[in-house]
Amino acid sequence: MSTRAAAVPASEPPSTRDAILDAAERRFAERGFAGVSMREIAADAGLRNQASLYHHFSDKRALYEAALARGVAPIVALMEQSGGGWLDPAEVERNVDRLLDYLIEHPHLPRLIQRAGLDDSRFLRTAVRTLLRPVYTHGLRLLQGAGGPWEPADLPQLATGLYHLIFGYFSDAALLEVIVEEDPRSPAAVARQRRFLKAAVAQLLGVARGR
Repeated sequence: MSTRAAAVPASEPPSTRDAILDAAERRFAERGFAGVSMREIAADAGLRNQASLYHHFSDKRALYEAALARGVAPIVALMEQSGGGWLDPAEVERNVDRLLDYLIEHPHLPRLIQRAGLDDSRFLRTAVRTLLRPVYTHGLRLLQGAGGPWEPADLPQLATGLYHLIFGYFSDAALLEVIVEEDPRSPAAVARQRRFLKAAVAQLLGVARGR
């Protein structure tokens, strides 16, 4: 469900703008906003100089916001398209697959989102809230009517728990690799996590797991 894959045929190379955003997503995820220079991002993107970068983005803040927005927008779109699918036994597994496939394609995004919450920068706070709030509000909307033991007042905790369950696996991949001594991003590990998530999400939402 990659927006870039839909917009750019596989035979064409990524645009300069996408190359810059790819580099920014990776760098900001690794070290946060303050720890990354525009020079580093320009070099990672294969640009000859920073001037080419500033042709696309006015400053580092604009680049940071664009990288975060590009990553989050398809997730919001997936939530909008799924409608009540997260509460439909036949659709839970398909929606988990679609979300996992997207995160596998964008392994730095969960860490970028995590970093966004850790960056102690007042001038970034408004942008982060604006970009990430829709994920939370759409999530709450999709959880209305969830089965199981949940009361309406429990839905924020349920939404938060599901976020950590799905995104936390990728944002904490480096830590998990040290602890379990296996790359959690390997195909075998991701396949196990996929099976676990389908069962866990179905149980948390109080629906029978699709077969």
